Amino acid sequence: MKIERTSIAETFNICSMRIYNHPAPEDFALERIFNALSDTVRLDIVRHLSRVTEATCGELYGGRPKSSMSHHFRILREAGLVQTRVAGTVHQNTLRRAELDARFEGLLDAILTQVP
Repeated sequence: MKIERTSIAETFNICSMRIYNHPAPEDFALERIFNALSDTVRLDIVRHLSRVTEATCGELYGGRPKSSMSHHFRILREAGLVQTRVAGTVHQNTLRRAELDARFEGLLDAILTQVP
């Protein structure tokens, strides 16, 4: 029998790593999407993500409190608009464009082309 040894720091990092739940595309609901996009902060996040491949939470905060931004990202994730992946201590966000377009063709284009 082989026993692997890990340091306390390694164990802490493994245990403290956050895993986010993202809905499957078939579970996307227009009500949640429209609710998520009804807030200007969340709409600005989606607009920014539509122009880049991915962005860190820090790039998207815009000087707002971290706690309120965490709330906005949670709403966007639960609606299926954004996917967040953890890379060490950084959270990378991407717009789930292909999945949204497959589920609701043209919806995101119609939303993003509206003048703010």
